[in-house]
Amino acid sequence: MTTTPRWLNPEERRAWLAYVEFSTHLSDHLNRQLRRDAGMTHADYTLLAHLSSVPDHTLTMSELAERLRITRSRLTHAVTRLQEAGYVDRREDPGNRRNQLAVLTPQGLDLLKRAAPGHVEAVRRAVFDALTPEQVSQFAAIGEAINGALHRMDAGDDQEALPWRRR
Repeated sequence: MTTTPRWLNPEERRAWLAYVEFSTHLSDHLNRQLRRDAGMTHADYTLLAHLSSVPDHTLTMSELAERLRITRSRLTHAVTRLQEAGYVDRREDPGNRRNQLAVLTPQGLDLLKRAAPGHVEAVRRAVFDALTPEQVSQFAAIGEAINGALHRMDAGDDQEALPWRRR
């Protein structure tokens, strides 16, 4: 049985194309800013920020992959690169030897603290300075609504099929 696609109406298409353009442009802008000012990628900054936001600056590799929404293989490459630079350490989980822990090192925390002011200024200039306070509230509500829908769809999926759960 063939179903008719639910095509986007003109306003939905306008919103979707604006999102695709700004998300791609914003990602590139933030990546360039962090490379220029801190010698790191936006992906590395995000990984370090996730570790900095939890007790003991430690997460299992599985938890970190899920938070970042990346495959475990991709995470392993990123953590290995950051480990070689001295920003992250990897250890066995004493509570479960099948798990490995990613741990933010003092050097990684220092790098994050040095990079954060420039990064937050780039985010502010590119996003929040362009919006009114009402638009900021709308932007937050829109992001929360979309994230909620995605979480509900993920919960209904085969959990092993989710990319960040793949080995």
